[in-house]
Amino acid sequence: MLAAPALLLARPGRAQAPLPVLASFSILGDLAREVGAGRIALATIAGPETDPHGLQPRPSDAAAARAARLAIRNGWGFDPWFDRLLRASGFAGTAVTATEGITPREIAQTPGHNHGTRDPHAWQDVGHAARMAATIAAGLAAADPAGAEPYRAALAGYAARLATLDAWVVAEIARVPAPRRVIVTSHDAFGYFAARYGVRVLAALGAAKGGEPSAQAIAQLIRQIRAERITAIFVEAAGSATTLERLAREAGVRPGGRLFADTLSAPNGPAASYEAMMRHNVGLMVGAMLD
Repeated sequence: MLAAPALLLARPGRAQAPLPVLASFSILGDLAREVGAGRIALATIAGPETDPHGLQPRPSDAAAARAARLAIRNGWGFDPWFDRLLRASGFAGTAVTATEGITPREIAQTPGHNHGTRDPHAWQDVGHAARMAATIAAGLAAADPAGAEPYRAALAGYAARLATLDAWVVAEIARVPAPRRVIVTSHDAFGYFAARYGVRVLAALGAAKGGEPSAQAIAQLIRQIRAERITAIFVEAAGSATTLERLAREAGVRPGGRLFADTLSAPNGPAASYEAMMRHNVGLMVGAMLD
């Protein structure tokens, strides 16, 4: 009888089991981890250094989907395989679309382009990434009402860091004279970045992923690079470097390094988090544009 009150008092202090959360790819997973307040058990289908385009989930991913109480997709045609996985696995939790509430950038349909007419790479604008983090935090709170306050507090801290990051990107790009703010990448994943930060982006593969541009398109782009004296040419971490390296060689420009567009790097790499990815990319861009 004397021990019973002590047991009753101890019971509320017991650790609650983490909320099982599933994210479609590494960038969304990092946003979830940041606002998860240490209360979530996170699994990510397309992990670091993995191209999410056209991913084929493994049988083991179905078990992670069945166990999840919250699933986080990007939407806008970026990760349709994720919804197929959820349906096939018998997922019974709640799914949230991280891009909900963001006005999409409209893009033209091109051969090999499978995103539809909405550009799905909204996270390349830091302000949009903050909005995506808020949507994820709201989903976490709905799935785990007891953690609503910790999720709100984690979101507030993360949003402040992202505001600082956004201001830093603006200041770094401002160091480059306006006519020099041009970069060449493989596919069109930096449209939101271009619109927010005033950088012109030329994409060798357009919106297509895994396709090859025509010889005529490459020749035209080489002429443009030479005429405008563009010095910022980048390969993407999750894509083939062959076309961009050939283009840079024929244009007489040294490639500026690897940008991370759709995936984070491995934990020991230069883009192990969303914030690190943006700082890495901007650092390479500014250095090459000023070259």
